[in-house]
Amino acid sequence: MKFFTVCSLLVLSVLLVSGTFRSETSAQDARKPQDAYVLGPEAKLGAVKFSHLDHTAKNRSIEGAKIACVECHHTAQPAAEAAKHPPLKTAWPADRTTTLTVDLFEKDPTAPEVNGCRDCHARTDTKPKLLPEIPHIKLEIGTELVTLNNQQAFHRNCAGCHDEVVKTSKDLAPPTSRKCTACHKKAAA
Repeated sequence: MKFFTVCSLLVLSVLLVSGTFRSETSAQDARKPQDAYVLGPEAKLGAVKFSHLDHTAKNRSIEGAKIACVECHHTAQPAAEAAKHPPLKTAWPADRTTTLTVDLFEKDPTAPEVNGCRDCHARTDTKPKLLPEIPHIKLEIGTELVTLNNQQAFHRNCAGCHDEVVKTSKDLAPPTSRKCTACHKKAAA
């Protein structure tokens, strides 16, 4: 009987330890970004498979370095920093005091959650998750207001960056804003 009790306690201990380990791993994994995301699944030209890993781990920026988190996640910095890069002006949360970096994300479990583009840049006629309405900006030329729905935001940020990299880099040749189907792929019927 003693042997059975000792074995039971041992098995229970192993299960508790492994269960605790799994829950800690799951909490860490929940904060870890995916290697790839599908953007614009409803796009007329087809969805875009975006490699987060390629854009963050390789030297893909205009300067030939790794792309900083705030190049895409522009709200993940204090409002005063975002305002230095017009037309950006939004920080989330509004009272944010830190700038998102890989180091901050990995080492500070209290750092604010990273928001996706659609949290603010919703589809047309849809209310964004975080803002009372989809953001608007004035174009650099003229006085026209542009509604930065998810399509506008993606194209301005992604295609704009790709176009700049092509102009400034001899080594990188990402698809430009004129090669839509290089990124957009229709699902096989």
